[in-house]
Amino acid sequence: MTIAADFYDEQDSVFCSKRVCVMDAAGHLGSAIVHQLLLRGYTVHAAFQNHDEMQCFKRKYGCANDDSKSKKLICFHADPLDYHSIVDALKGCCGLFYSFETPSDYPTYDELMGEMEVRAAHNVMEACAQTDTLNKVVFTSSATAVLWGTRKRDQHDSPEASYSHSYVDERDWTDINFCKKYKLWHGLSKTQAEKAAWALAMDRDVNMVSINAGLLIHPDLNIREPYLKGAAEMYEDGVFVAVDLKFLVDAHMCVFEDVSSYGRYLCFNRVINNTKDATTLANMLLPPSASSGTQSLEDDTVYEQRISNKKLNKLMLGFDTGLEVQVN
Repeated sequence: MTIAADFYDEQDSVFCSKRVCVMDAAGHLGSAIVHQLLLRGYTVHAAFQNHDEMQCFKRKYGCANDDSKSKKLICFHADPLDYHSIVDALKGCCGLFYSFETPSDYPTYDELMGEMEVRAAHNVMEACAQTDTLNKVVFTSSATAVLWGTRKRDQHDSPEASYSHSYVDERDWTDINFCKKYKLWHGLSKTQAEKAAWALAMDRDVNMVSINAGLLIHPDLNIREPYLKGAAEMYEDGVFVAVDLKFLVDAHMCVFEDVSSYGRYLCFNRVINNTKDATTLANMLLPPSASSGTQSLEDDTVYEQRISNKKLNKLMLGFDTGLEVQVN
C-alpha cells in the first residue's frame, strides 16, 4: 500500500513536521503511541507487519464517526524484512517510532529471532537514511539490552576491573556472550538489534534516540513473556524493572519532541525488589488458580536497587501530555 503524492508536500517543512510513522502499530505500545499522536495533532502513518492486523486496527481505530481524525490516520503494510515497504511507509514523515513485534507465526524468542530482529533493524535504519524528510528516530529497545552480565562480568570474570558507576544505567550494554551462555535470547536479540541500529545511524548520520524499556505492564501480560527469562536473577540483583503503558508512551512523546534528547534512555517506573511487589506481579502473570498460592509469602527481604533511570527522569521533568493513553 502506497500513499498518494497529494497527501504531502516534501517542501512544506511545517506540514512534514507533523507527519510521523509508527512501526509496528499492532502491538500494545504501537497502538497506544498512534492514539496519543493523533490526539496531539499529528498525521500518523501506522505500519503493520500483516494485512489482518492492519484491517483489525482500521476497524477499531478507523474513526468512522470522526472524519477529521480518520484523515490523519493512514495505514500501511510494512514488513520489517521488506526494505521497500518500509520506504513507502516513511515517505513524507519527519519522525519514526520503531518497535519490533515478533511475527504472529513465530512468537517465540530463540537464537534465530536475534538474526531476524537485527535484519529488521538494519532495514529500518537504511530506509530512514534514505528518507530526506526524516528528522528523528525513536528506537524502542529493552532494559534487557542493558542489564545482563554487566555486574556479573565485573564481579566474576574480571575481579580487578572497576566501573565508573556502581549501578546499571543507559551507559551499560548487555554482555552478548553472557546471554548466549545462559540462553537469554530476549536480551541477546534486543542488544544485537540495538547495536546494529546505532552503528548504521552513526554511519548514515541518522538522528536516533533509543528507549530501553522495562517489562511492559499490559492486560495480556503472562508468564510466557520472553522478558521474564531470568526474572529471579534480575530480582535478586536489584535490576528487575517494569513500566506502565502510559509512562512509556509519555517517554516516547517527550524524547521525540524535546530537541535536547540524545543517546539511550532507560525507561521504567516500577522496581520489583521486594516480596510485596513480586507477589503483585506474580498474581498478574499467573491464572487465578496458580497465583493464589503466592499470596501467603511473608518474606520481607528488600533487595537494593542497582539500576537508574535518572537521565530520563531529568528530561521528563515538567512534561505532561494532559492526555489519556488508550489501553487495549
